[in-house]
Amino acid sequence: MNPLVENFDLAPFSKIKNEHFKPAFLKAMEDARAEIDAITSSTAAPTFENTIEALEFSGQQLDRISSVFFNLNSAETNEEIQQIAQEISPLLSEFGNDIILNEALFKRIKTVYEQRDDLDLTVEQRTLLEKRYKSFSRNGANLSEDKKKRLREIDAEASKLKLKFGENLLAETNKYQKHITNETDLDGLPDGAKEAAAQLAKSKGKEEGWMLTLDYPSYIPFMKYAKNRTLRKELSLAFGSKGFHGNELDNKENVLKIAKLRHERANLLGYTTHAHFVLEERMAETPEKVHSFLNELLEKAKPAAVREFKQLEDFAKKEDAIDRLEKWDGSYYSEKLKQKLFSLDDEQLKPYFKLENVIDGVFQVAEKLFGLQFEEVSDIDKYHQEVKTYKVYDTDKNFISVFYADFHPRAGKRGGAWMTSFKPQYIRDGQNVRPHISNVCNFTPSTPSKPSLLTFNEVTTLFHEFGHGLHGMLANTTYPSLSGTSVYWDFVELPSQVMENWCYEKEALKLFAKHYETGEVIPMELVQKIKDSATFQEGMQTLRQLSFGLLDMAWHGTDPTDITNVKEYEDKAFADTNLYPETPETCMSTAFAHIFQGGYSSGYYSYKWAEVLDADAFAYFKQEGIFNKEVASKFKEHVLSKGGTENPMVLYKRFRGAEPKVEALLERAGLL
Repeated sequence: MNPLVENFDLAPFSKIKNEHFKPAFLKAMEDARAEIDAITSSTAAPTFENTIEALEFSGQQLDRISSVFFNLNSAETNEEIQQIAQEISPLLSEFGNDIILNEALFKRIKTVYEQRDDLDLTVEQRTLLEKRYKSFSRNGANLSEDKKKRLREIDAEASKLKLKFGENLLAETNKYQKHITNETDLDGLPDGAKEAAAQLAKSKGKEEGWMLTLDYPSYIPFMKYAKNRTLRKELSLAFGSKGFHGNELDNKENVLKIAKLRHERANLLGYTTHAHFVLEERMAETPEKVHSFLNELLEKAKPAAVREFKQLEDFAKKEDAIDRLEKWDGSYYSEKLKQKLFSLDDEQLKPYFKLENVIDGVFQVAEKLFGLQFEEVSDIDKYHQEVKTYKVYDTDKNFISVFYADFHPRAGKRGGAWMTSFKPQYIRDGQNVRPHISNVCNFTPSTPSKPSLLTFNEVTTLFHEFGHGLHGMLANTTYPSLSGTSVYWDFVELPSQVMENWCYEKEALKLFAKHYETGEVIPMELVQKIKDSATFQEGMQTLRQLSFGLLDMAWHGTDPTDITNVKEYEDKAFADTNLYPETPETCMSTAFAHIFQGGYSSGYYSYKWAEVLDADAFAYFKQEGIFNKEVASKFKEHVLSKGGTENPMVLYKRFRGAEPKVEALLERAGLL
């Protein structure tokens, strides 16, 4: 029996075998096609209910299967799953185009769309109608047959290339293993990081020594603390050259092909570039506005970044007679300088951030703000034993959501951190169907002598992803495609980034920042040091984020047809933001998964865009009290629960009473 072809509520992970996926996808696509045929063959005149709403609720089983499969391909993959993904992705792309390019279906949608002013639609219904019409008109419904054929070819090829890009990146990350046998090579590394490296070596079949990899919990502590400059250089170049070795895992051709296909697709649809196509459906609206936004921040941040870099150079020269500060020196000397300026060290903080305490802390913050209660349960099926599962309730014991949490690196898990969903929220036939939300991270695992102790950066990452999680959990819309995080891409980071602010507030920290051995609450002088150091090297950090946004726009906001050398092109894009000497061995683009594998093409700027929103939003909380129920209620009502049912600026202004001001971000960053 194939569990994926049956109706299921909770994802039936333990019953799923890899051979179930392809037949389930094919059956679900067949069923969804039948639902579309029922809409197009109807003899009744097109209405909102029999066309727009019927289309919205079609293919639900296919969506559920897709969410299970592609989440597994990110969090617990293997060669067999990757092979299935290569086979299925073009079929799904073709299926999507069969719908978008279905003339009879578009004709019915267009009929309803043209009557929209005479229909008695709610705001959400009108949003759905406009979104549905645009999803057809913006994706080829009005094209001639030969252009529709080419569009299908582009989409099929691009879907496979994106997968291949990600597979190469994961393989490159897993491939690098540095076995250390001389303990002096680890001088400076904290005991916890050394113990984790020894444990990793054993897990890789080495009885002695220590293992270093390119996974963040291994790589970052080494770059930050290890005195061995030669080894830091080796790791830095290995990390910075993923997909850039001219071998079977090289991503240069994938980058060029993806960029060129996206550009050709945009041209086919009547847009100047891929960025023009994408940004039409964003708060930023145009590439010109994005460039203006990034350059305004660059103007403010660059003088500070240059000053900070000079300070770091001088410090490294004084400390160790370093003549030329290189990329592999940055983290090491920044950490030393931070310790000197603020007497603050991540290792001082880690004992106060035991993973379980931080999880409990973020739950307490959610309870104080939004009245949520999290109950850990063992009767929810999971895809790996490390996954934690929860049922979420409100104060009246109404069921709100299922929540999955998966926190540590594994060979089958891609790097980074993300929020995802196994089931969306929606209202149908009077029933409010609640969502199944997941957070996936790659945090420092426990060792035989210590529990999982998080760096402060990992703490903010946990709060960040949990903010996305709340956006999914607290969704309360009628239609699944407008629910939760289904919002403009440059608005989606507001709930996540605003949550990070609580990590810096003593009122929040005292709830959970307790020493894992003594139970002592984090001393207030340490909290003050965290706040004081929050703007440390903010100019350099801002410049780094802006460089990624500008690189993204370079690939997607211009015609890439004549680009032949990925590295040369990237260097030009980085020209205004470079501080460190160039390293010819490294390339960012070949590992830039956000834009070439994920959904951030022409959208990386949105992290900074959302920082403007989050700084402005949190200023409101600060003004009224960080646990002020009235402000939290307005944020829940107008932002978290509304999904994409209205224009995000309208929703934001309802919450805040005015448009956001960039000054709030510049002030918080110390750049004013």
